[in-house]
Amino acid sequence: MTKNGLLENIRHDLPASIVVFCVAMPLCLGIALASGAPLFAGVIAGIVGGMIVGMASGSPLGVSGPAAGLAVIVLGAINSLGWEAFLMAVVIAGILQIIMGYLRMGIIAYYFPTSVIKGMLTGIGVIIILKQIPHALGYDADYEGDLAFQTGEANTLTNLETAWEVLTPGVLLISAVSLFILILWDAVLIKKHKIFGLIQGPVVVVICGILLNQLFQAGVLPFSLSKDQLVNIPVAATVGDFFGQFSLPDFSQLTNINIYVTAVVLALIASLETLLCVEATDKLDPFKRTTPTNRELKAQGLGNMISGFIGGLPVTQVIVRSSTNITFGGRTKTSTILHGFFLLLSALAIPHVINMIPLASLACILFVVGYKLAKPALFKAMYQLGWHQFIPFMATVLGIVFTDLLKGIAIGMAVSIFYILRNNYKNSYDLQKTTVNGRDTYKIILSEEVSFLNKGSILHAINQVPTGSNIVIDASKSKVIDHDIIDILKDYIVNAKNRDVGVQVINIPALEPLRHANNHRLIANEVAYNSRN
Repeated sequence: MTKNGLLENIRHDLPASIVVFCVAMPLCLGIALASGAPLFAGVIAGIVGGMIVGMASGSPLGVSGPAAGLAVIVLGAINSLGWEAFLMAVVIAGILQIIMGYLRMGIIAYYFPTSVIKGMLTGIGVIIILKQIPHALGYDADYEGDLAFQTGEANTLTNLETAWEVLTPGVLLISAVSLFILILWDAVLIKKHKIFGLIQGPVVVVICGILLNQLFQAGVLPFSLSKDQLVNIPVAATVGDFFGQFSLPDFSQLTNINIYVTAVVLALIASLETLLCVEATDKLDPFKRTTPTNRELKAQGLGNMISGFIGGLPVTQVIVRSSTNITFGGRTKTSTILHGFFLLLSALAIPHVINMIPLASLACILFVVGYKLAKPALFKAMYQLGWHQFIPFMATVLGIVFTDLLKGIAIGMAVSIFYILRNNYKNSYDLQKTTVNGRDTYKIILSEEVSFLNKGSILHAINQVPTGSNIVIDASKSKVIDHDIIDILKDYIVNAKNRDVGVQVINIPALEPLRHANNHRLIANEVAYNSRN
């Protein structure tokens, strides 16, 4: 278990927060770029997600910020409404999320099967690796944080092919050094001395990347990096210019119905992404803590209200930053709050230093995150659980890799529901066969809950009882029997005498009036069966 005190956990949370900050900054900028918003709007959302949502949330390891899953919606909304009007929609979306929290709608998170959640994590791990390979080779056409397969006319696979064709030697050198440090740190150094556990390998990787970039610029090494291959945070010349990058929503748009339509869409999708991420993050948590989902919705709503009010993008809890936090040792939400503070501090005080970080260094850090999410051992473990777990898991993985996050989860859920219905169809009853007074007797013991979904399997079972046999329909274990099932049993009992089938019904009061409407064998067989059992 974790210790509760700040001092006991800070040695884990501080290094993790620095790594999360390094990863979060380009993601915030990339998602803002893809959303058609001012770049600084992404930074604002990252700061709010870290500091405000981090303090209000009950999630010990979840990290919030701008999400790639909302980029397309945000882009369309900004184009149709305008920037200030869109900010008003973000504020209203936050209010709606708070209301959802008070209505206890966070329970939705518990209705996603484990196979789909694990598939989501694995699919994101695979897509992180695939998306970061071009950045590690020097091809940076796709924005940081994109999780969609299709990016304009290109896609994830064609970007890989193009990356090898335009490979940049300087970027490749930085990537090779970064990977060497990360592997050496994790496999050797951290086991040699405790000091290597206090200083995270990714922090060393970022510092080395900056130093190599400076050597390139000084001409010491015969390589160079373009501006697109570095972090590119907006630089404010003065404090006044910095605060000038914040903006207020247009309150005159409160009468515009389109604002409310956009707000509802943002609230629903942001809440769904958050709840999925909460469930996934809790599964990754080495201490197996549980996040209060209704509190999380309220925290996200508060974050969106504040982000929209000061000129930021909408926020959700996001899996890439959350899993980075877990991978590099975060213990409590202090790491989340600190990463937001570092975003604010860097944007205000050291933007020039941040702009020296090569994207290749960050790509290598994300390789580690992706690998830990999508370890080959996980595929083997899911396969060993059986097809009913493995196929929904793989459907989710492939759906995420070849479409996007929400579509991939929808595909996984559809396949999972198919298996649930299939199992429900197969397990709605237990069939036993005995012989009573020379006649075959089939006893069907109904399960605890029998719904309309079981109608087909039960109808098939009772219709297979041969002519001249007895059937006992035993509902003594059942708590709920759907009206559809009662209807098919009524029809069966009425027609049973035409097939010379004797019927006994146990513990189904709705069928009692039919007991004497059937032939004489119904009562006689019941007496015979009871005397035997």
